[in-house]
Amino acid sequence: MKDYLAGIAQKDRHAKERLAGVAFDGRYLIFVRHLGGRWVEEPPLEANPLSLKRFLTWLAGLASGIALTPENLNRDFNIEQLRTQTILRSLYQALGKALAEEGLARKLFAQWRTFFSESIDYSEAFGGRKLEPLKKWVRKAGLDIQTPEEAERFFFVLHTYFALLAKLLAWLALSRHMGVKLGAPQFSVLASADGDTLRKRLGEMESGGIFRQYGILNLLEGDFFAWYLHAWNEEVEQGLRTLIERLDEYDPTTLSLFPEETRDLFKKLYHYLLPREIRHNLGEYYTPDWLAWRLLVQLDNRFFTGTPSPHNEEMRQKLLQTRFLDPACGSATFLVLVIGRMLELGRLLMVPEKELLEAILTNVVGFDLNPLAVLTARVNYLLAIANLLQYRQGDITIPIYLADSVRTPAEGQDLFNQGIYIFPTAVGEFQVPAALVATPKRFDRFCEILEDSIRSEVDAKAFLERTRREWSLVAKEWDDHAQELAKGLYERLLDLHRKGLNGLWARLLKNNFAPLTVGQFDYIVGNPPWVNWEHLPDGYRESIKDLWLRYRIAGTFKGGRPRLGAVKVDISALMTHTVADRLLRDSGRLGFVITQSLFKTAGAGAGFRRLSIPTGNGEEIPLRILHVDDMVDLNPFEGASNRTAVLILEKGSPTQYPVPYTVWRKKRGARFTYESTLEEVIAATKRLNFVAEPVDPKDLTSPWLTARPKALQAMHKILGRSDYKAHEGVNTGGANAVYWVGLVLKRPNRLWVVRNLTEGAKVKVKEVTETIEPDLLYPLIRGRDVQRWRAEPSAWIIVPKYPEKPGRTIPMHQMQHLYPKTYGYFERFEEVLRKRADAMVKSAIARGEPFYFYGAVGPYTFAPWKVVWREVAHTLDATVVPPKEGKPTIPAHTLVSVGCASKDAAHYLCSVLNSSCTRLTVQSYIVLHPDPHILEHIRIPRYDPTNPVHRRLAELSEAAHEAARQGDTTALRHIEAEIDQQAAKLWGLTEEELREIQRSLAELAGNGDT
Repeated sequence: MKDYLAGIAQKDRHAKERLAGVAFDGRYLIFVRHLGGRWVEEPPLEANPLSLKRFLTWLAGLASGIALTPENLNRDFNIEQLRTQTILRSLYQALGKALAEEGLARKLFAQWRTFFSESIDYSEAFGGRKLEPLKKWVRKAGLDIQTPEEAERFFFVLHTYFALLAKLLAWLALSRHMGVKLGAPQFSVLASADGDTLRKRLGEMESGGIFRQYGILNLLEGDFFAWYLHAWNEEVEQGLRTLIERLDEYDPTTLSLFPEETRDLFKKLYHYLLPREIRHNLGEYYTPDWLAWRLLVQLDNRFFTGTPSPHNEEMRQKLLQTRFLDPACGSATFLVLVIGRMLELGRLLMVPEKELLEAILTNVVGFDLNPLAVLTARVNYLLAIANLLQYRQGDITIPIYLADSVRTPAEGQDLFNQGIYIFPTAVGEFQVPAALVATPKRFDRFCEILEDSIRSEVDAKAFLERTRREWSLVAKEWDDHAQELAKGLYERLLDLHRKGLNGLWARLLKNNFAPLTVGQFDYIVGNPPWVNWEHLPDGYRESIKDLWLRYRIAGTFKGGRPRLGAVKVDISALMTHTVADRLLRDSGRLGFVITQSLFKTAGAGAGFRRLSIPTGNGEEIPLRILHVDDMVDLNPFEGASNRTAVLILEKGSPTQYPVPYTVWRKKRGARFTYESTLEEVIAATKRLNFVAEPVDPKDLTSPWLTARPKALQAMHKILGRSDYKAHEGVNTGGANAVYWVGLVLKRPNRLWVVRNLTEGAKVKVKEVTETIEPDLLYPLIRGRDVQRWRAEPSAWIIVPKYPEKPGRTIPMHQMQHLYPKTYGYFERFEEVLRKRADAMVKSAIARGEPFYFYGAVGPYTFAPWKVVWREVAHTLDATVVPPKEGKPTIPAHTLVSVGCASKDAAHYLCSVLNSSCTRLTVQSYIVLHPDPHILEHIRIPRYDPTNPVHRRLAELSEAAHEAARQGDTTALRHIEAEIDQQAAKLWGLTEEELREIQRSLAELAGNGDT
């Protein structure tokens, strides 16, 4: 059978993945597919109604319509298709008219903006440099946008279009699967409906009525994208009709025949629809399936791999009882993979379909704040369980909720809000009595009563009585205050309903409270948003401020004060703590795709690395990190450089160091893509089995050191505090184009002609050529001038300080008297210099310092000899910088510098810093910044001219600089090898320990063995 299928594929040039075979001997059937790069045959199945039905389904797929695949959908509905341009244009124009009037469309747009802004990187999401590529792309749709406001409207329209595709495809799939059997409305009737009927049917779809007839209660609820029904016109109708006519030609049988091709159908379609640059500018990075599968396998290898026997009762119970949550589910990548594995295990363990469906719907749950993501996740979820729907025992709810996993509803604590849960919306604030949130089922049912009563327009008294009777509420919990709150909520919603503004608020209420009502989970998985604190919308940032402090992940100033906003804290760190606290069971596990900087950065990650949850009563719930995958080198999100890691942790146990830490590296010449399988990615990579522990053993919140186990042990001899102190280079406060100059010529009268360097300057200033005194000019060395063992100053910098008193800026009256031409030069840029945004500069000028002030200059700035390295770099590459023309060379702010009193001391230090021992230690815990703090963790003794090891290291550095200057790489290699030997003596390392360090460093550089 395999050879036969392979022959057909070769002869007729079919993709093997699009072929399938069935062998039948009259009693047993064997199904054969091409999966994961190989032919896979299933175990023989006895011929029975189920196996024969599957055979007939495969057979029916031979003569069908267009296959429901992302590729086909992209071909027919991408932005360059005329039908797509027509509907986008009609919707955009209709939205403009609708927003000009008070009405439901305007409210829905405002609420969408609120949720959407909280789910993405919203800082200038549609403005600044991000607007230009967006304008260019939107032109493909035949539209012209010029402002961020117009761009935001276009995205609402685009989301509406994408949502329509998802809803219509769901109807199409259900119609073909179950429509005839249930007598529910068929999708095909839409294509031939007249205008009024089409609008009516779409209204039934948008209200969820169509799907309720199929037994699915919440596929559409809390939907912001039905606004077009309230802005209906002939152009909108015509655009929708062309969309529906094409969709009617599709055959959803593909969902059953090729589930792996249609898995997370809409994630792939969204990728096709929206260019990568646009998605990334919004902070939207959808998880590749291979990465999600790797996380799940790491989370529970036994559950997600292997083939249990049909009689494995332990696995059967695990299948039916284990609960999974994705608190930021996006399009449901992780949940669909979990469901796929549950379906596979259900077949292997012969679990009745009814039980399996119930287990999935009870135990596989998702939340998201992006309205479009929630809709697509629900449809993806529905398509994943489509073959089980016929076995349901009653109506079902898709457990995907439009809810915030971080800012969950909380009961008020002050005198005025006690006993009240507050829910802010675009139509005002809703207040819910705490008595109705006492149990999960109670609140869900309350929301159903609320919506049913509003629809029937019963009076408030009848609504309150029905609510009381439902749970036989006693006077203590159903007191006058609770009744007044419930009455106020009902009357608010009823008023909105009568004004035509209700639409979705009661359903939003139910979704928003889902984190309080769904219970706890055995496993929490996902890819939480990687949005920096400072990029969150102002209102949302303020509303969650207390959570950062409560979980102590805001970072601290020296002295212990919280410094939220002063460090680059990421909301993924906060979500990890909030969901582990409230939604993860004791001994449960959490697996997140998360930023690697949380393990490596000093400020932002320190709070995260406490790895504990405060309970409020002085006790702590520990979190144990079980494993980390470091995938920074892979850039798995379509090449975006966002430092990816996979974290697996367990609730209730303290972290045991060292932690297993796997570093993934690409093999030379190997390739993989976003669409690759995990097996293909594994084949294209090598994995380094490192371990991790805090760089400071006395401070468990310090950045992690990662290396091979033996190398890590050796590095303990290197760790400690250096006798040297490093500093950042000179920072002009954002005015480099004023202070940095190039020498044009030296005049005989001792004056120099200079030209300011404006190329690449962030602050645009006019280029001028001026004559100034040379006294305050110093050689300038920039990041571009520095390599390992080599540096050459390429410009000059004006330093308006006294060398003997570097903390003092030369006063204006002295500058005018001693250096009048330099003062005249500064005066030309006075407005620019006064407007600098740098906090130190603003503060200094406000207290009376001259307008040309800049800080961060000290005695170290004027040290005659310096060792410098680039501050933004993956590796530590140091060099010695000597004086030039009798003046000390000044490092720019992109460099880190250590001032040295003598040439020998500088070369000694440079050798130590460039040794494999130091370079591995630094590279093992930094992210991108070998900044001044690295010397706080490396034990470097001060240069002693009587110590032969110190003297030899100084000599070797001089030789290395000469070899680098001459380009003699062979000599340099030999010199560096001896530097390693001498550095090993400095720290008392054995030969074996040095080899382990060198091996780990080579592997990190991509030169190690597989």
